Amino acid sequence: MSLATDPMTASVSAAGLKARADHLFRAKRLRAFALPVLALLYLAYAFFAFDVTGLVERARPENGAILMRDIYSYKTHVERDNRSGEISYAIEGERKGQYPEGTRPEWVTVAGDVTTVAMPQGHELRYYPDHVEYDIPGYGTISARSSARGVDATYPEGPLPDYISAAANRVMVTTDAGRVTITRNRTEVFRYFTGWELFFFTLQSPYHGMGFQELAGHALNGEAGAIWHDFWYNEMWRHADVAWALFETVLMAFLGTFGAAIVALPLAFLAARNFTPLMVVRQAARRLFDLFRGVDALIWTIVLSRAFGPGPMTGALAILLTDTGSFGKLFSEALENVDEKQIEGIRSTGARPVQRYRFGVIPQVTPVLMSQVLYFFESNTRSATVIGAITGGGIGLMLTQAMITQKDWEEVSYYILLVVLMVFAMDAFSGWLRRKLIKGGEGGH
Repeated sequence: MSLATDPMTASVSAAGLKARADHLFRAKRLRAFALPVLALLYLAYAFFAFDVTGLVERARPENGAILMRDIYSYKTHVERDNRSGEISYAIEGERKGQYPEGTRPEWVTVAGDVTTVAMPQGHELRYYPDHVEYDIPGYGTISARSSARGVDATYPEGPLPDYISAAANRVMVTTDAGRVTITRNRTEVFRYFTGWELFFFTLQSPYHGMGFQELAGHALNGEAGAIWHDFWYNEMWRHADVAWALFETVLMAFLGTFGAAIVALPLAFLAARNFTPLMVVRQAARRLFDLFRGVDALIWTIVLSRAFGPGPMTGALAILLTDTGSFGKLFSEALENVDEKQIEGIRSTGARPVQRYRFGVIPQVTPVLMSQVLYFFESNTRSATVIGAITGGGIGLMLTQAMITQKDWEEVSYYILLVVLMVFAMDAFSGWLRRKLIKGGEGGH
C-alpha cells in the first residue's frame, strides 16, 4: 500500500513546492514593481508640495549671474551725493578702499563741472551739476534729475529694456558694462574688474601697485618688515584676523574631538559586555551615549551658548558632548571584540586589573581608536566652521558676516577657499599621523 501511495505523495509534494515557488515569484515581482511606483508617487508629491513650478517661475537667473561675477571680481564705486554734489571713489564702496584725496581712477575724467565715467562697451555716464546722463550704445541716452519727489528720468522712445528697473524713487540699470543706480540722495556707478583688488596692499599703502621685482628691491633695502606689516594688517582683507579665525576653528575641533576621546574611553569600559557584567551599569552607560550623540552638535551649541555665552570654548564643548556619545559606542564595540587570550597571558603573570587593561587591552584597541579619533577630527574641522557661526568664533563667524553684508562676495569665496584648503591640510595631516601611529610610518607598509 505504501508503494502505491509513494508516487501520489511525491506528486502532492511537488505541487506544493511549485505553488510555494509561484507565490514567492509573484511576491518578488510585486515588490519589484511596487518600489518604483512608490518612488514615483513620492517624487510627484514632492513636486507639488515644494511648489517646483512656482520656484522656477520666481527664479532670477540674473541675480545668480551677478553673484557669480562678484565671487571672482570686485567693484569700483563712483558715487555722487546728490545733495552736496561731492563725488567719491572707493573699491567696493568702503571707506577702507577709498581713493586718497585728490586721486581717482584713470577711467574717470573731470572737465570743469562735468565728471565723465567711461565704462566698457562704449557706455558712458556724465555727472552734471543738476542732473545725470547715461549713454547706452544701441539704446540711447537716459537723463535723470534728483528732486525732493524722487527721481525724474527721461528715456528714449519705446518700451524699457529688461535691464532697466525704473520706479519713482529709484532707477537702476544693470548691464555687462556695470551697474548704475540713481536715487533721490545719491547716484552710484559700479564698474566691475576681474580679480581681488587690494588683496595685498590698500590704496593708502606706499607699496600698492608695485610689481614683484620692485617689492623685492624695497625688501632688500630694509623695508621687509614694513611690507609684511602692510600686507598682514590689510584693512580690507584682514589677513591677521583670518589667520586667527582659522586657528580658532582648528582649536575648536581639536579640543572637542580629543576631549571627547579622553572622556569616552573610561566610560566605554562600563558599556562593554565583557568588562561590565552588571547589566544596569552597562545599560546606563549606553543610554548616556545615546543621549549625547542623539542631539546634534548644533543643538548642543545653541544650548551651551545660552549657558556659557558665545565663544570658541562653547563650540568645543558642543563637539565634545556629541563625540563623547559617538566615541563611547565605537570604543565599547571595539572593547567587546578584543582577544581574551592576550588578556589571559597578562593575567597569568600576576598582573593587577589595571595592568591587564594597560598591556592586554589598550594595545589591541589603539589602532581602531586612533583611526576613529583622527577621522572625527578631520570631520569636525568642517563642522567647526558652522558651529563657529553660531558661537561667534572662528572662520565661520567671518564667513557669516561676509554673507550678511551681500556686497563683498569675493571675501566669501576667499573664506570658503581657505576652509577647503584647511580641510585638505587636515586630511593630509591626519593621514600622515595615522600612518605614523598605527602603521609605524613608512616602515610599516
